[in-house]
Amino acid sequence: MDDLPTVGIIGAGVSGLTACKALGDFGIPHTCFEASDEVGGNWYFQNPNGVSSAYRSLHIDISKPSISFRDFPMPDRYPDYPHHTHIFEWLRDYADAFALRDRIRFDTRVKRAERGPDGGWQLTLDDGGSESFDALLVCNGHHWNPRYPEYPGSFDGPQIHSHDYIDPSTPLDLYGKRVLVVGIGNSAVDIVSELARKTVADTVFLSTRSGAYVVPKYLFGKPADQVVKTNPRLPASLQRRLARALPRIFSGRMEDFGLPTPNHNFLDAHPTVSSELLGRLGAGDAVAKGDVAELLGDRVRFADGSVEPFDAIVYATGYNVSFPFFDPDFLSAPDNVLPLYKRMLKPGLDDVAFIGLGQPIPTIFPFSELQSKLAARWLHGDWAPPPPGEMEQEIRRDEAFHTGHFLNKPRHTMQLEWYAFQHELLTRSIPRGQARARAGGPTGRDSAGRAAAMKGSQLPA
Repeated sequence: MDDLPTVGIIGAGVSGLTACKALGDFGIPHTCFEASDEVGGNWYFQNPNGVSSAYRSLHIDISKPSISFRDFPMPDRYPDYPHHTHIFEWLRDYADAFALRDRIRFDTRVKRAERGPDGGWQLTLDDGGSESFDALLVCNGHHWNPRYPEYPGSFDGPQIHSHDYIDPSTPLDLYGKRVLVVGIGNSAVDIVSELARKTVADTVFLSTRSGAYVVPKYLFGKPADQVVKTNPRLPASLQRRLARALPRIFSGRMEDFGLPTPNHNFLDAHPTVSSELLGRLGAGDAVAKGDVAELLGDRVRFADGSVEPFDAIVYATGYNVSFPFFDPDFLSAPDNVLPLYKRMLKPGLDDVAFIGLGQPIPTIFPFSELQSKLAARWLHGDWAPPPPGEMEQEIRRDEAFHTGHFLNKPRHTMQLEWYAFQHELLTRSIPRGQARARAGGPTGRDSAGRAAAMKGSQLPA
């Protein structure tokens, strides 16, 4: 339709692909710009765009049913916990199944995205060209700009971030070495578990400031995320209280494995999923320590006063949320804080949306798909958000619900409980937004006479 907006999409990873699919279903003209030569984003191992964080042994820590798109489930032949090669294959198949490549410009990086004084976007590309669009979808991901901790002193040996880790010999030769891994997220425990095999490193130490509850991948013979799920119809605070006993049942006391006592209750920080780490710690192949207090040349002093020599340090300390194509004075996320309506829309900007900019538990895949479908309805005129003042109020309510119980750390600024988020969108926010659009809402397009969405982009029941 002639009155539909033209849309620019930045990135062709999980979020960019679902955005292309949803906009295509609604007939919205769009162009997706991808810096790499292929789709897949973070799941493209050794991606030539230089920002993939996948390591050679990486398996996703959420099971196949949870990460499948509603419109394109993973094949039955895939294992419960797919390897990165499976996910990359599946994303390429997704792009091919829905002819998404026709709208993607590969090997084209967006250097600047500038909003006009009256709206609309000018994208400056790294090939010297530029493109103009009515609206913009930002799908550049948030696991590519490494964040490093700051410690007193200095370390003489090599130091890398987990973002750059490929395997025990790349980019550092860690065979036979004493290695310190800082962090206790999923990447940290994967790397510790891999290096701690006696055929690899000498000894691996894991340093954590806050501690964590380590949950195995399987419970009662089934993937853990298929056994333990939250119910959006029950009070979240009650479910969290009832869940506090689960780690003791599944894994025992973290202190029995040398880990610090977690400084939070279970589910008040992102859980760590691993079926290997506790075994490595129990076997003495890995050693748990508290926070790093000081770097001492070829040694490290920890908060308990102990000092250990190391050959190398790997920092698995998370990522900064950043948008290199925006002027920081226009839009940025200091300390990873960027309040958004439904983790999508910034009040006062009616022609840009962010897709996949959240840390949903258990996973980002269906989250990005649902956001993309909502963005398509918004751009098509079939849904409208509330006025900016109401958006601000709802942002505060959502953040209190989704992040209010989490530790105040950059890692947790975008947390959300997926099942509650999905339920609220489908039963409340989307129907209300559709009613606003039909009434010619203040931030929606006139949707009179618009055709219904194609079946493939229907929202889940």
